[in-house]
Amino acid sequence: MIERTDIQSVLTQMRAMKEQAQMGVSHVNNPAEVAMPSVRPVAESNDGFGSLLKSAIDGVNNTQMEASRLATAYEQGDTSVELTQVMVQLQKASVSFQAMTEVRNRLVSAYEDVMNMSI
Repeated sequence: MIERTDIQSVLTQMRAMKEQAQMGVSHVNNPAEVAMPSVRPVAESNDGFGSLLKSAIDGVNNTQMEASRLATAYEQGDTSVELTQVMVQLQKASVSFQAMTEVRNRLVSAYEDVMNMSI
């Protein structure tokens, strides 16, 4: 089951965009900020690439831990956990891990390319 907070967040964002469109706002400084206010551009971040990568890995880890927790709770017969919740969270964990693995593969490939360059 989709969490209510996720739905409410999306609805709030949609309402804000609707209000801006109705007010005739023709210039938006950062369209990504309107669509996803919690995501900030990398250029504005004071953190380095390493900390950005670490936070992404931590996010994947948290997603996997939450999926594991829900699966265990469902297996133990917790009535507050629905099968759909478990399946959605397991899929989120799987997709995020696959994406992280692909990023790692690209980083390794880029590192190998740099190391093979002649000076």
